[in-house]
Amino acid sequence: MRTLVITGGTQGIGKALAQHYLTRGDRVVVIGTNQNKGEALLAEANRLSASDRCSFLPADLSSPTVTIRLADQLRTRYPSIDALVLGAFRYQIRRQETAEGVERTFALYVLSRFLLANELRTALERAPHPVIVNLCGTGGKGGWLHWDDLQLRRQYRPLAATMQGARANDLLGVAFTDEHSDSPVRYVLHNPLFVKTGLAEPFRQPTRTALSIITKVFATPVDKAIQPIIERIDTPPRPALSAFRVDRMIDITGPAFDRNAARQLADTLRNLIINRTDD
Repeated sequence: MRTLVITGGTQGIGKALAQHYLTRGDRVVVIGTNQNKGEALLAEANRLSASDRCSFLPADLSSPTVTIRLADQLRTRYPSIDALVLGAFRYQIRRQETAEGVERTFALYVLSRFLLANELRTALERAPHPVIVNLCGTGGKGGWLHWDDLQLRRQYRPLAATMQGARANDLLGVAFTDEHSDSPVRYVLHNPLFVKTGLAEPFRQPTRTALSIITKVFATPVDKAIQPIIERIDTPPRPALSAFRVDRMIDITGPAFDRNAARQLADTLRNLIINRTDD
């Protein structure tokens, strides 16, 4: 029986993956913020006769302090973790900061993923075929890192914050495999493209209705979107780092995967953690 940790696992792709692996007989640990959705997932696990293999841990991963404490809790409970799926994300219409003073999109989409991958690395390395799947970019031309203002204090735009996070996550994969070159953990960057998830939820009317209609007509159903991810989890790619848009493998030698930029981002995040979290 394998152990999977899934962030953003109470809806959309994360929930579908959780249900799939519970059906397969694996242990699934879901991280989310919505208690009602978490309880609904536990009820579904009970219907699948899998309540003993499903856990819901409520946690606000936009808080680096909470994320570090959660990682410690996970290491204690699950000394060996087979797969870590990084899927937690929320589109922030307005700029907000966490209690630690970190812009919320950057904290949730970038900092929490950096922390969990590194904090859970030792537990992952105890598994036979460990893999991290980061749902992000990958490698596209849209978006860039605002190195002089990563938290977008001067001018916040929700799409710019989101695209910056997507670009940063590509670099997180590069930084992880560069720093842990002898690790057995395979790091997979995966962009599922347009999927029928909760994209419209943060928006007000009439934008919410318009997005819901567009999603219904054009987006990929979740049960189809998770199939390539399942393949990456069940049979991790041989390279330490790989990137995919749906089924298509992406070249990771381009500027979006620059090693110097990846090192700079990792150093920046470490300094941010030191300055913003409690002991």
